[in-house]
Amino acid sequence: MTSFSAPKGVPDYFPPTSASFLAVREALAEPARLAGYGYVELPVFEETALFARGVGESTDVVSKEMYSFNDRGERSVTLRPEGTAGVMRAVIEHGLDRGQLPAKLYYAGPFFRYERPQAGRYRQLQQVGVEAVGVDDPALDAEVIAIADAGFRSLGLTGYRLDITSLGDGSDRPQYREKLQAFLAKLPLDEATRTRANLNPLRVLDDKRPEVRALMDDAPLMLDHLAAETRAHYEQVKGYLDDLGVKFTENPRMVRGLDYYTKTTFEFVHDGLGSQSGIGGGGRYDGLMEQLGGQPLSGVGFGLGVDRTLLACQAEGLTPGDVTRCDVYGVPLGETAKSRLVGLSGELRAAGVRFDLAYGGRGMKGAMKAADKSGARYALVLGERDIEAGVAQLKELATGDQQAVPLTDVVTTVRKALDR
Repeated sequence: MTSFSAPKGVPDYFPPTSASFLAVREALAEPARLAGYGYVELPVFEETALFARGVGESTDVVSKEMYSFNDRGERSVTLRPEGTAGVMRAVIEHGLDRGQLPAKLYYAGPFFRYERPQAGRYRQLQQVGVEAVGVDDPALDAEVIAIADAGFRSLGLTGYRLDITSLGDGSDRPQYREKLQAFLAKLPLDEATRTRANLNPLRVLDDKRPEVRALMDDAPLMLDHLAAETRAHYEQVKGYLDDLGVKFTENPRMVRGLDYYTKTTFEFVHDGLGSQSGIGGGGRYDGLMEQLGGQPLSGVGFGLGVDRTLLACQAEGLTPGDVTRCDVYGVPLGETAKSRLVGLSGELRAAGVRFDLAYGGRGMKGAMKAADKSGARYALVLGERDIEAGVAQLKELATGDQQAVPLTDVVTTVRKALDR
């Protein structure tokens, strides 16, 4: 019979690694909750036009990487490649832009891009994201960046840096675009790159090929052509980051891979991950809501890679989360004892104790080996003689110390022992 394996480029997470995966995802989301962001659950697929219009036709995401298909109603739908467009659609559809602003939302889950799989680059990638919609305030930009930084720091990560820049807005980007296109027109670009330059010249700055990078050494930079108001906005963002104690590096050549970014743009980079070094990033996207049929309101947000953050933790020798699967492991010796421990399992779990049990009729030796492998601190051993005496044996696995505990006091005694 043919066996099955996971789709290419889609990682599985299972114990004990899955405990670290969950811990990373929770650590990245917790700072958002502390800053007043509410959770939003988004559809895994949306109309293809939402991403084509919101993300940008000239981006690699739309032109090369989307999983798009026709459903049975011949509607073109796409597995979500990123989160911001979907959040904006939900904000518009459910009128969140007409309530208290900024609308502060966070989300978590899988996203899909058809890429060549390699370490840190998956076709199903996991992200935590936040979006703050409706207010253009440099302090909000700084808050969003600080939330991401706090998530990474809470995991103990130290080997990353924060790159920031400004991509301008409608008041200064058109003039800069003309200057950049004039510069690009003089370069010996291949036809595909020339086409990309005509659609969005900023994307050429993001080209990773060494031969193109060399050609771009003398290219004009957006930071040198910011309008006074945009420059003031950017300087305020940097000032608020200083107030928050968030360290950053100015990177005037940084261009995010999505077309909707304006003004503040940022990326977190980890030096221990090789070529796939970005562990998260985002920026401001003034104009996106109006482009998707809503009000002319601004927004700022980020997407943080759970998979890559986990790889960064591994690169630094960090193991987030509790990889043990239980606190106490039950060892029944006989059917009567098993029945009694099954009943106790419900009481212990209801009291918040992670409890597992030796199933399958294992003997004492095999059950104790299983208890050791489970990572439990204690084994709760119960035999026929113990039942007659009205006690169970609570054994600390690290030391071998054992005490008899009245069956009526098991839950209370176990809780006290775990609190020590």
